This record gives sequence, C-alpha cells and structure tokens, in this order.
Amino acid sequence: MLLEAFNFKREVLESSEPVLVDFWAAWCGPCRAMGSTLESLARDFKVCKVNVDTNPKLAARYQINSIPAIKIFKNGQVVAEHQGVTSESILRAEMMHFIS
Repeated sequence: MLLEAFNFKREVLESSEPVLVDFWAAWCGPCRAMGSTLESLARDFKVCKVNVDTNPKLAARYQINSIPAIKIFKNGQVVAEHQGVTSESILRAEMMHFIS
C-alpha cells in the first residue's frame, strides 16, 4: 500500500497490528532490489511504502537520510529500523517477534 501524509496516521500509527514501512524512491536501485522481498512479506504482514520524493515531510519526520529505509511500527511507535537492502529472513523474524 502506498502511503501519503493523509493516510499515514490511519494505516500506520493507529494500526492494531505491526506495520513494516518502506521509505523509498523510484530512482533508487537498492529500493527496487527490495521489491520482491517486500512483496513476499506483504503476503503475511502489513507492508506499506512511502515515496520520499512525494512525501518529504514524512521522510523528514522519521529522519530518513538514506534509502531504502525500513521502519517497523507497533502501537504507533518505531520498534525496529534498517537502512539499505535487508534480507527477508531478518525482516520476517522481526515482524513475527512483534505480533502478539
């Protein structure tokens, strides 16, 4: 799910389940490399994407300095974060950890 400022609060901060948020840009090669990993995770977990070029205020709010940047939210708070290409196994394990 692509997020914009108007639906970020509802879809992420108010979510009753953990949410993996990918901060990315279309021109970013490593971001594109994460595509299949995120698609696989989205089959089992809530995964959202924020384009940093079209949502610079959200990117600034979460201090995104390099992409791809992955943040996992639970109960409206960032509980885990990664920068750069991250393996599916690491992200899957973290998402499983935060489901309770």
